[in-house]
Amino acid sequence: QVQLVESGGGLVQPGGSLRLSCAASGNFFNIAGIGWYRQTPGKQRESVAFITTGGVTNYSDVVKGRFTISRDNTKNTVYLQMNSLQSEDTAVYYCRVIQGLQIYWGQGTQVTVSS
Repeated sequence: QVQLVESGGGLVQPGGSLRLSCAASGNFFNIAGIGWYRQTPGKQRESVAFITTGGVTNYSDVVKGRFTISRDNTKNTVYLQMNSLQSEDTAVYYCRVIQGLQIYWGQGTQVTVSS
């Protein structure tokens, strides 16, 4: 099993920045990578960014160039640096791993972009 705990959300003004953290614990066998997702009320959860165990990254078009995903293997933590935040980025942000046939989610952290 894998446990994921997100942190770092909050209220930020448009144009501001936040860094989210996803701390992982448990058994990391057969995990290809960790992804960040976000969800707003009434909408499906959408992929934001992904990083493989080898450090290869992938971003959705809406955040490419503004968000950066990274990992610190010594701390078993994945980060999401979010710059130039816009009101459309307001959402609950989750991290996710897939281990075999199991999908694990964190509890989410709220990001609100508002003046």
